[in-house]
Amino acid sequence: MSQSQERGSLAYHLKEVSAGRRRFENATRSVSRMMLGGGVQKNTRAGQTAYEFGFFREGKKHIIGWFDEITDIINFTKDAAEGGSSREMAFVLVGEPGNGKTFFVEYICSLYRQFIARPENRRYTFEFIGLENIGSYGNIKVIQSQTFEDPVILAMNLFGPGELSKDYLSRLEFGEKEMDGLYADYRPLGACTEFIWNDIRNYCDGDVEKMLEFVRVVPVPIAESLGTVTGKYSARDKITSSATDLLGEEDLSRLLNLSDTSNPYKYNVRRGAIARVAGGGIHFSDELFKNKKDLVQIYLQVIQNRTIELDGYRWPIDTLIIATSNNWEYNRFTSEKEEAPIKDRCRICYVSHNTDYKLQQGLTRYSIGSEKKVAVTGEGLHEDPNLSYALSVAVTLTRLPHSDKLTPVEMMKLEAGETAGEKNVKTLVEIKEMLNINPDVTKRWGQKGIGHRGLGRIVQIMLAMPETHEGKCLFAKDCFKAAEREIFDYIPDAVDREKFLKDLKIAQRLYRGEIKTSIFNAYRDDPEAIRKDVIAYVNMIIGMDSDQLGPDKIWRYRDPQTNEMKAIKIDERYIDSVEGRLGLKTKELKETFRTRVRKIYGQKISTEPNYDFMDNESLVKAVTDVRLESDVAGSASLVGALANRANEENVRIFNKMIDTMLNKLEYCRTCAQKTIEYFCEKVDED
Repeated sequence: MSQSQERGSLAYHLKEVSAGRRRFENATRSVSRMMLGGGVQKNTRAGQTAYEFGFFREGKKHIIGWFDEITDIINFTKDAAEGGSSREMAFVLVGEPGNGKTFFVEYICSLYRQFIARPENRRYTFEFIGLENIGSYGNIKVIQSQTFEDPVILAMNLFGPGELSKDYLSRLEFGEKEMDGLYADYRPLGACTEFIWNDIRNYCDGDVEKMLEFVRVVPVPIAESLGTVTGKYSARDKITSSATDLLGEEDLSRLLNLSDTSNPYKYNVRRGAIARVAGGGIHFSDELFKNKKDLVQIYLQVIQNRTIELDGYRWPIDTLIIATSNNWEYNRFTSEKEEAPIKDRCRICYVSHNTDYKLQQGLTRYSIGSEKKVAVTGEGLHEDPNLSYALSVAVTLTRLPHSDKLTPVEMMKLEAGETAGEKNVKTLVEIKEMLNINPDVTKRWGQKGIGHRGLGRIVQIMLAMPETHEGKCLFAKDCFKAAEREIFDYIPDAVDREKFLKDLKIAQRLYRGEIKTSIFNAYRDDPEAIRKDVIAYVNMIIGMDSDQLGPDKIWRYRDPQTNEMKAIKIDERYIDSVEGRLGLKTKELKETFRTRVRKIYGQKISTEPNYDFMDNESLVKAVTDVRLESDVAGSASLVGALANRANEENVRIFNKMIDTMLNKLEYCRTCAQKTIEYFCEKVDED
């Protein structure tokens, strides 16, 4: 026997498995091992415990958010790998279109193909060779296991059910504990494999050594385009779809070669989508409940029994089944009570839109794209530095419900882990819990709003605007006009449309607040000017109560960001001015606010040394107004100087600010000038 023949023998493969150089494990164990291999960290998000799994954050375009959904699928696969009830179920993601369900599954499938391609994780199957010698297979000389059965499955069925196969494995140095591990995943051979093996047994008069000469072990092909290892079946219309798409059918070319028409190999089960992933793969059923009833019934049988059945013949399979469905199709399907068994065999995971505006900026980046945009004239398009923020806040607000307990802005800030005045994150948790017990999925948390596809269309609308190409810039303010178009064109429900338009107005006011900060930073010629002033206020009110504060009002402290000693002079006039802008007129109100700020500082600084209170919108606005008042006699004076460039001093201020915006704040000339013009308009003020 040549070296290549020896390496392709069943005995060689089994010895490699025994030595730990090759693996025999079911699909859920492989997927679970892959997902947990990236490590896990525990943290808190929006008042609730969340686990961060490194596997889902790999690569340039990874999963953003999805904390609950990721925990669900990891626990599902882990339970299935450990032989729990999940082993006989499918994992179904249900949610609004455009919230990332398909992207999530395809991400898992893509990384699983890479995982299986590693030598230590490679999957193997077997094929029967030399069949022309048997005489009943015509011109068919080689037949590979149609469901990519593992060679260990063949070894456990060498002599049929019973102890003889265990004796054979024990001779190959498998201990009792190892064999118990193998037999935990025992399954019989598929119909055609069993039939061919019996033919070989009869031809060799039961001599197992001769029989094994007809067996060759080969790697399972990993090809996305062929649907092997990971395969996708998308729901089709009722006329063109059939059971053949999933299970396969009789193959005429095989019938012409097979002398025994009872041979199950006459069925080409690889013609169906399931057999191609049956050897430890992932089957992805896109829009499961959109399929016609007979296909859904096939899924019920496949999910429950983990077999492919054709005319009484059975092919056991090993596959993880993940499916998706939109809310409308799922509600329609479950309203038909006779379809309850399939729902009972599914682990339903309700997927909401992303509702964290900070995380949304990463998703917005996906929608804008990583490639530099080009105008119709062939010149590059600049992106306004506020574009990602404006788009993210606009779409996030549409996904948040209106509530009597929290304003939309408070809800948005608490969801992103920021402070929202005196409002507690527990209130947000209560709102979520109340919404998520609603039997109508569409009324649950984050189930309505502009989705990822809608966001993509908003960017497309902006790219089609003449002003975008004329100015060679994607100006942030234009996204609100584009979002309005998206709402009118794609939101059919009048109530939702009205809510989304109100949310858009709120988003525009928040954008204006960002603009105000940018303008003042530009005026001060310092990108960090307002941030430094906010931190100065916080440090002053902390230092006021210090025992080490001398008569000179100088307080020395250790900066948590740099760990260096710094000194700051307590300016009580500045403190009073900021608190006056916040509407704190009495001593009691001022002390209450200061106590709250000190408490937030104490809670945040240990875990986030770079925390800077810039998420406190009212404090930032108050500091900005105070500095504008002290530096340029108020916002109106700066507006006047920028709008009326009739004298030399105003021109100097304007040119200086433009220069700072271009060189330090990442603006281009177009968006810098348009931003200043927008600042000078008396619109979208709180």
